[in-house]
Amino acid sequence: MEQVRQAIKALSHTLFNVDIDPELTRPDEQFGDYATNVALQLAAQLKQKPREIAEKLTAELKNQLADQVSEVNIAGPGFINLRLKDQTLAQAALKTDLQKPLNKKVVVIEYSDPNPFKVLHAGHLYTTVVGDVIAKMLETAGATVHRLNYGGDVGLHVGKTMWAILQHIGGEYPEELAKVKPAERLEWLSARYIEGNQAYEDDPAARQAIIELNKRVYQLHEAKDKTTKFAQIYWTGRQWSYQGFDALYAQLQISPFEKYIPESEVTPLGLEIVQEGLKKGVFEKSDGAVVFKGEEHGLHTRVFINANGLPTYEAKDLGLAAKKWQDYKFDLNVIVTANDIAEYMKVVLKALSHFYPEVVSRSQHLTHGVIKLPGGVKMSSRKGNILRATDILEAAREANLKAVKNDNHTTVLAAVKYAFLRQRIGGDIVYDPAESVAVQGNSGPYLQYAHARARSILAKASKVEPVSIKQLEPTERSLARKLSEYPEVFTAAVNELMPHHICTYLYELAQVFNRFYEKSHVIGDERQAIRLQLVEAYAKVLKSGLDLLNISAPEQM
Repeated sequence: MEQVRQAIKALSHTLFNVDIDPELTRPDEQFGDYATNVALQLAAQLKQKPREIAEKLTAELKNQLADQVSEVNIAGPGFINLRLKDQTLAQAALKTDLQKPLNKKVVVIEYSDPNPFKVLHAGHLYTTVVGDVIAKMLETAGATVHRLNYGGDVGLHVGKTMWAILQHIGGEYPEELAKVKPAERLEWLSARYIEGNQAYEDDPAARQAIIELNKRVYQLHEAKDKTTKFAQIYWTGRQWSYQGFDALYAQLQISPFEKYIPESEVTPLGLEIVQEGLKKGVFEKSDGAVVFKGEEHGLHTRVFINANGLPTYEAKDLGLAAKKWQDYKFDLNVIVTANDIAEYMKVVLKALSHFYPEVVSRSQHLTHGVIKLPGGVKMSSRKGNILRATDILEAAREANLKAVKNDNHTTVLAAVKYAFLRQRIGGDIVYDPAESVAVQGNSGPYLQYAHARARSILAKASKVEPVSIKQLEPTERSLARKLSEYPEVFTAAVNELMPHHICTYLYELAQVFNRFYEKSHVIGDERQAIRLQLVEAYAKVLKSGLDLLNISAPEQM
């Protein structure tokens, strides 16, 4: 509660002439509603015993906050616990408006990032779901958010796929592509990539041919070629990929991307930066390539232009970062990727700092681990034993059909999204389809059911009468206390860019409500008006939280 925080801050200055930003936490309910260790913080500066400082603070806090606080106690060496008056707590529970700390801030967030000519795997599904929710959190916090999607429409993987396509259709005959059924296009391209990659590894002649085709792809972009037969095959394949990506995004019901930035668009800018850096000594030549020596910065060396004179992913990422800055002049640049490029990105950002230091200081790289099904499926798009995004969705659909004899896509989406979002970003995730669709336990469908249950209670009443709440019974107080935490949880999730805080809170809130409902009859009780207000506030917070997670909150199930 901001009033409590400001009172402690003001008293710290008045009593001790120290400016401090006190931290308020939520202790176990038995100890109070808020706790602060400000006395311990002040003790280090004042060279006094923290308990003596706490005693001076509590005496003044009791007077200054007499209208809002019923108890102020000291625990342990100097922790201060505060208990709000029931009326104050009820008011906070019924008014859980979210703050907008990022008002007027500009945020760029890049996520999903599938490569044309390859299939979307489970990692892409994860970054798509998580990135979309982070973007929505930032928007709700007041920021102007630009959702960007970046992918490799040039590069060796394209050369491999193009080689296999030409082998498959017997040469440069774009009319042969019409034989591929629309529903099979993305899988067809993925199969060609696997074939091309195998040939690249096993056949020296094919390897050389793929290298030459890779150069041709770069050249057709430089020439803006859309008419030659080779170009027609390339542009058709790229368009198939984008259409496949869009179909999955529509299925996931995520917010649309503002722009899809292909690597070909940022490659010239990346090359320009590397060439400039070569003159300035930021980069150096090594065995015909251009590299950045990261060891000088506690990192490792990476190639930015290869021995064939072609830009690597590193050079393209320099161009991408520069383009983002030129287009948006952002306050925050969020990038969501897998853990395996964490060290890579450190080198790229260190190189970038020599040209765009403001971009580096405003960038935050979030990484995640491997997505697996129970028993483990090691992903390798090169070998074809990949866990695809569609595999995850199909596993959830089958589990839901088995559990409740229901093929409800809304439930399937809630199951998958929540299973991803409830875990802290960073580690590996084992996705258990059966667990994710269960209506008991920590799952998306459980929270959907919790919301529908609350709405059914409210539907039994003709209307919710607003009445003044001066006193709360124990179960009512527990629910009101948990409801009042919502704005704080949201702020923490935004500050840390961690959606799991919202998931944990919503599940805990539903459990508190269950205990409330078991012991507190609502309809027909003499306290019906008070309890209906709490139920309504509970349903409102559940819906708000689920909306943040891009999970629907049904009125009934």
